[in-house]
Amino acid sequence: MDDFRHQPVLLQEVLALLNLHPGARVLDGTVGGAGHARAILEATAPDGQLIGLDRDPRAVQQAREQLACFGARCRIEQANFSDAGAVLCREGWAGVDAMLLDLGVSSHQLDSAGRGFSFRQEAPLDMRMDQSQGLTAAELVNQADVEQLAQIFKKYGEERWARKIARRIERVRQLQPIRTTTELATLVQETVPGGLVPARIHPATRVFQALRIAVNEELAHLEIGLARALNLLNPGAVLAVISFHSLEDRIVKNLFRAEADPCVCPPRLPLCCCGKQKRVEILTRRGVRASEQEIADNPRARSAVLRAVRRLAV
Repeated sequence: MDDFRHQPVLLQEVLALLNLHPGARVLDGTVGGAGHARAILEATAPDGQLIGLDRDPRAVQQAREQLACFGARCRIEQANFSDAGAVLCREGWAGVDAMLLDLGVSSHQLDSAGRGFSFRQEAPLDMRMDQSQGLTAAELVNQADVEQLAQIFKKYGEERWARKIARRIERVRQLQPIRTTTELATLVQETVPGGLVPARIHPATRVFQALRIAVNEELAHLEIGLARALNLLNPGAVLAVISFHSLEDRIVKNLFRAEADPCVCPPRLPLCCCGKQKRVEILTRRGVRASEQEIADNPRARSAVLRAVRRLAV
């Protein structure tokens, strides 16, 4: 297996927000290349523990190899972070002192031949995080009707030419199925106005993002996982989330704000009647972004936004 090449994004900012200490129990819900996990284990030495989760079995295997030097302090499981509660229960953990979610696709997944996440190299149009489950991107592209495809491209990719692309896909697949990343990327490039003109952002970028999100049901898992995550935090524990596009960030920001709001009564009521208690304190009012130096060293950090909350004792 090729090594996971992972440069953790916003590493120092994450460590500062998580406020780690020796003996802490930490959940890394998206362990990926294990860059954040390694730093967390070092910061919680000598007896801190970490459970790492990932949907991708290749990431799980690689993380176990990368973190083997920490012995029993670290356990890596194949699971979606939305199922973290069941994993913690099996491990005998009642809660965690810190939790990190680094969302999106890893650099290794983008670069791995055969995964189908990237339009920069020819590969089967797969895009599944866990290749043992669910529809592939090719099956979705070739089976969904025009309305479904247009909705996916518009909702998950915020693609201006969603319907135009969906109609072109329908015409092409009537002649032969669309099977590879380059076939789809070329189709999009030839369909959108100005698509053949060289640009900093490839015209297929939003379509590929949308398909990946749809295939892996990423936003649904994020909404469920975030809501459940707050219940797993010990009082005083911090949940930190790194997102890489506006759809993810909006979900994170809105949920954090809702949980930090002590009242949901209509504004016209003179007194609070809802009885709601705020569960968290927001630690990042505007979201934390990478420095110019980090972006220069790691261009993937350009779109990253870090948000964090602290669980209150309620």
